[in-house]
Amino acid sequence: MPRRRGRPCVSISKRRATACSKAACSISRSADEEGILTEHSSFLAALAGIVGDRHLIGPGGDLEPYVVDWRGRYHGSALAVVKPGSTQEVSDVVKACAAAGIAIVPQGGNTGMCGAATPLGDRTMIVLRLDRLNKIRSVSRLGDSIAVDAGCILADIQKAADDIDRLFPLSLGAEGSCQIGGNLSTNAGGTAVLRYGTTRELALGLEVVLPNGDILEGMTALRKDSTGFDTKQLFIGAEGTLGIITGAVLKLFPKPRARAVSFVKLDSIDAVLDLLAQARTDLGDRLGAFEVMSRGQIEVIAENLPLVTIPFALDAPWYVLIELVDTLVTVDLNDAMETMLGAAYERELITDALVASSETQAAAFWKIRHSVSEGSKAAGYVISHDSAVPLSEQATFVRRVERRIAAYRPEARVVMHGHIGDGN
Repeated sequence: MPRRRGRPCVSISKRRATACSKAACSISRSADEEGILTEHSSFLAALAGIVGDRHLIGPGGDLEPYVVDWRGRYHGSALAVVKPGSTQEVSDVVKACAAAGIAIVPQGGNTGMCGAATPLGDRTMIVLRLDRLNKIRSVSRLGDSIAVDAGCILADIQKAADDIDRLFPLSLGAEGSCQIGGNLSTNAGGTAVLRYGTTRELALGLEVVLPNGDILEGMTALRKDSTGFDTKQLFIGAEGTLGIITGAVLKLFPKPRARAVSFVKLDSIDAVLDLLAQARTDLGDRLGAFEVMSRGQIEVIAENLPLVTIPFALDAPWYVLIELVDTLVTVDLNDAMETMLGAAYERELITDALVASSETQAAAFWKIRHSVSEGSKAAGYVISHDSAVPLSEQATFVRRVERRIAAYRPEARVVMHGHIGDGN
């Protein structure tokens, strides 16, 4: 059971500092920065004393990269950006903010798309960056686990696992810049969610700084822990509102030795769901990914990212990227893929399919899926929603969304993509 250091927890603020704003606001810089410095001089000095002058960006410094979201849609303001270098420094910063009544916006790689990591609102707040908490603490091949700081880049964790012939399966388009603390705080699913589950299911233990600065120590690698409540689950998906994740112990898995990848065309969302059900029945846990994209979504990529190759005609309303994986190198997954797709074609679930004939072509297929966010950003003004709907309601949901948006904004372009297998 996690151990906790310090006094009982009290809330930093009564309002959620990380809440998304529905409208963008301009970057706010006081005309009288000297006044800000005077008003908060002792607080800023305290922060500098904790993290060092080099790791504190205050009034007059270059705050803009930290107060604007990745898409450039949400613009906020902050008194300062603080970059602690240890869990204890995070704790000390949180205590200083609690004493001064200053709100905190925890920020990882700032790769989110709904403004939740942007300092928006009318409160005085700081951005707490976790970049310096970037160490791989330990890796266990026998225990299939890895202990990391929350500021570790996702791709670095993947590499550390690969170095011991293991797999950390969380994978998403921003993996080269997003941080595992943010992945945990948003319960990221990623493209391998069908086989391995969401980030919630990949976590064994957490280290968390609570809102009063106490440190909750739960860095356990136990698979079975019956010592009490599973408190880590409170913080996964909570977006930093209950505490700041500073460390995590994560599950590793045997590396897949064989894979097959295909792109499939379908006429309706109902056919997409029927194909998913058939793939699960025919392929079992070999089904590693089932990524759905509407034609409009792929068109956005083709129109705005000319270096991304689309190797097929966009003549169907729906497309699915399917990946099969197996830990046995002797398995012929292309044969299994073609058998499943052949049966789907006979049932008129699909209209066409392209199976990758090489690793290069498979990577090109995945490049399309991983270009969704970048393509949408390049397209201009986008209102993005990350929905989770039970599979049994997905088709109804899609049709309702299309119908209502068409009635409300006929000029709007509705595009869709997602993992769908987890309802996302």
